[in-house]
Amino acid sequence: VGAGSGTGEMTEAQRALLARYVDAFERYDVERLVGLLHEDATLSMPPSSLWLQGVADIARWWHREGVVCRGSRLVPVAASGSPALAQYRLRPAPCPGEHQAFGIQVLTIADDGIAAIDAFIQPELFPLFDLPSVLPFPAVGP
Repeated sequence: VGAGSGTGEMTEAQRALLARYVDAFERYDVERLVGLLHEDATLSMPPSSLWLQGVADIARWWHREGVVCRGSRLVPVAASGSPALAQYRLRPAPCPGEHQAFGIQVLTIADDGIAAIDAFIQPELFPLFDLPSVLPFPAVGP
């Protein structure tokens, strides 16, 4: 995984798809997330051996094991020339509301959908992207 920032050479349609993915993931709206995937999309999580293919298996995983990602925040980056997202998961007590570095999701966008999500569950990658290890809870208006 190489570091970088931004969305690189993406088309306007791909940038819009990425924005919809970020919104759906941060809301943890599994039905909307699945709707953004190609029918034969894959999900992997190096360094674990998890590898899923197809929207049904991915949806099932997101509804069960993946639910720990609810409340995550995503920050757009680029990795090896591909669109990617730095994922921060909610920290437990004593720091509720803060988000801790969790992993880098590298997306393969093909045509009008996401063909693959490779989520590198390695918070130690965040310094390569000049990202902090913790995001504070966003400030609320006056």
